[in-house]
Amino acid sequence: KIYGKEEKEMTLEKLQEQMITAMKNGDKPRKTAISGYIAAIKKVAIDKGCRDNITEEMVNETLTKLKKQAKESVDTCPASRTDLLEQYKYEYSVITEFAPTFIDDPELIAANIASLLEDNQIAAEKKNRGAIMKVIVANNWKAHFDMSVVNKVLGSMLS
Repeated sequence: KIYGKEEKEMTLEKLQEQMITAMKNGDKPRKTAISGYIAAIKKVAIDKGCRDNITEEMVNETLTKLKKQAKESVDTCPASRTDLLEQYKYEYSVITEFAPTFIDDPELIAANIASLLEDNQIAAEKKNRGAIMKVIVANNWKAHFDMSVVNKVLGSMLS
């Protein structure tokens, strides 16, 4: 169980519906952005050999990766290239609508770690860090949490 997580479920079908809506509304930039996400998801599915069985998890992983790339584009774009910067910001705003949001609040993460330790009867000791990380991976936390914050919080909790 994950505390503080509001689910934002995204499927390939929902993305395709959004793309069709953008086309009907004549919103070419939005349609182009969404069709790019769909193509990226389908490519990942083909690479994994499951083109006909695209899971929600696969969609969310791909959208998360695309969101990180869009954020990097915005952050690294020279300020003098205002046209490009505006395009990157727009693309980032669109991907943010669809990509899952991550919990990055240290207090919420600490509460989830404490719950995880209690549920799995693991002592909060440095020697158990590997075992704790295995449980975190087994519970697919990277789909819900900012793992860099999880690592910092976990490090501060271990004695």
